[in-house]
Amino acid sequence: MPQHLLSRLTGWLAELEHPRGLVEWFIGWFVGHYRVDMDQAVEPDHRRYANFNAFFTRALREGARPIDDAPLVSPADGAVSQSGEILNGRMLQAKGHYFSAIELLGGDPERAADFADGSFATIYLSPRDYHRVHMPVDGELVATTYIPGDLFSVNGVTAEGVDNLFARNERLVCYFDTPLGPMAMVLVGAMIVAGIETVWAGQVAPPPTAVQSVDYRKLADAVRLAKGEEMGRFKLGSTVILLFPKGAVEFGEACAPGAVLRMGQALV
Repeated sequence: MPQHLLSRLTGWLAELEHPRGLVEWFIGWFVGHYRVDMDQAVEPDHRRYANFNAFFTRALREGARPIDDAPLVSPADGAVSQSGEILNGRMLQAKGHYFSAIELLGGDPERAADFADGSFATIYLSPRDYHRVHMPVDGELVATTYIPGDLFSVNGVTAEGVDNLFARNERLVCYFDTPLGPMAMVLVGAMIVAGIETVWAGQVAPPPTAVQSVDYRKLADAVRLAKGEEMGRFKLGSTVILLFPKGAVEFGEACAPGAVLRMGQALV
């Protein structure tokens, strides 16, 4: 399938505000089909969103996602695809399928060395979920790397059938210094994902077509975000992967594969 053409076309359609009746009908159909809970949104009436992207990246009302006091919380609503140790530089994708941490991080061995024998968690955001991504821990942004790639779907079926899936798809890697040590937060693109945004740079993908890295330590203004603060969002659903150094994090039962999470819920 023409992954990029289809996804960019979807992005264009998701920004349309007219014909108004069709936009309202489609958002209403989506809410019903995927059983989207609108009661927790700042604007619960789906007919009042200007376009599909405005609806899909909707804000939640204050207090809808309390932030746990634990040292590490979930960055998003979603389900845990996999979590565990990074063994010999490899991470579990699905039963019998692994992918390389170095490849996930864009082939940077120096960055990957920070996470040797560390731990990871992969969180899948389904179409019905809240699609803003928040900080799982206090952090100062060190660097970002945008990596172009494929746009395979990232659901469970694809994870079991496409080798090296997360290290092949388009993605944005964000490196933070945190009280737990270095953290890599990877926002993975997917089929029909119309864009990845951050609060400090706006829309990052698309349109770049080549690897782009930014060292935020060289910029005058530091980007510091508190635990629970919004750091980015997906225009249509995808996956967030967290990486930590050896001994920094021991995930609890709440982060076991298959567990359903809410943003702000304790992971340790």
